[in-house]
Amino acid sequence: MSMTSSRTQKVVVVTGAGIGIGRATAKAFGALDYRVIVTDVLQAEGEMVAAQIREAGGQAEFYPLDVRDTNACNGLVATVEKKYGAIDSVIANAGIAHRVPLDELTDEKWDLTMDIDLKGVFRIIRAALPGMKQRKSGSIVAVSSIMGVAYGWDEHAHYSAAKAGVVGLVRGLAVELGRHGIRVNGLAPGFIRTAQALSEQHSKGEAGLQAVSASIPLGRVGEPEDMADVITFMVSDKARYLTGQTILVDGGLAIQSH
Repeated sequence: MSMTSSRTQKVVVVTGAGIGIGRATAKAFGALDYRVIVTDVLQAEGEMVAAQIREAGGQAEFYPLDVRDTNACNGLVATVEKKYGAIDSVIANAGIAHRVPLDELTDEKWDLTMDIDLKGVFRIIRAALPGMKQRKSGSIVAVSSIMGVAYGWDEHAHYSAAKAGVVGLVRGLAVELGRHGIRVNGLAPGFIRTAQALSEQHSKGEAGLQAVSASIPLGRVGEPEDMADVITFMVSDKARYLTGQTILVDGGLAIQSH
């Protein structure tokens, strides 16, 4: 029997899994009995998430990964496939959001956001594709944003552009990879209580989140776990006919008239 056919446990790679939505998603997969490959540039945070999954009875390892590094993405996939036989799912979540007014938005600052938030998604997916194509199965979720599908964000034009790019990438890959049995979807979170959103410098801050919650139909800002549960659904066989979609999960914020 080959290693692939004798595998019982599914393997998921999560980028940016040290904090926020990535951390919640890694833990959710751990609770669903996936072997979770926790990756992040944040070493201590990533190792802690892997340890917490193991303490809860799941299986997880931490690998440092900078999604700007093509060789590192390729190397991580090769290591995981060699060790566990396959990667069933990739959650391309790693991202940054830096507030920069347009007149201060240098080529370098633009390129950094694009390199992580858009090209970083492409790099980790590209690395995992040969193995998924060979097995004719796989499920990929890329994390976009409400700022990429519905809203503009003051002094974050580069972020909105990158997150809109993720939506186009999801569509294009879903068409190209469907014939190989691979599904590709996106998640567009609304306002979620994460370190990023709580940053006064780059986002809303605590007071800003409180203020926005009053205008959300469901009456609250989202939690990372609210996103994780939708991601695990999209990867699961319950979403077996869903591909090429970026689902906006925002508590109803974008659909109401103001």
